Amino acid sequence: MLDVDVLKALGNDKRLAVLEWLADPTAHFPPQRDGDLVDDGVCSVFIADKLGVSAPTASEHLRVLTAAGLLRATKAKQWTFYRRDEQRIAAVKRRIHDDL
Repeated sequence: MLDVDVLKALGNDKRLAVLEWLADPTAHFPPQRDGDLVDDGVCSVFIADKLGVSAPTASEHLRVLTAAGLLRATKAKQWTFYRRDEQRIAAVKRRIHDDL
């Protein structure tokens, strides 16, 4: 059985979209002045813009994904960058497959 944090994270279309976009950030986000899209992650401001939501709403979605271990957050200056935790995502996929 998957833990509640993972189920909560995967139970929202906007959070699923974020996970999809971050799988190939250069295809979905513009270049950043600070930080590499792949190595450092995508700035939360770009994610909020792409989602079409306010910064606080995006922050809550990103918090849920991070709490589930699906994203990693890195702070640089006043920005927070997010990237997928591929090992954790692979483990969740295996767990889902095994539970079916």
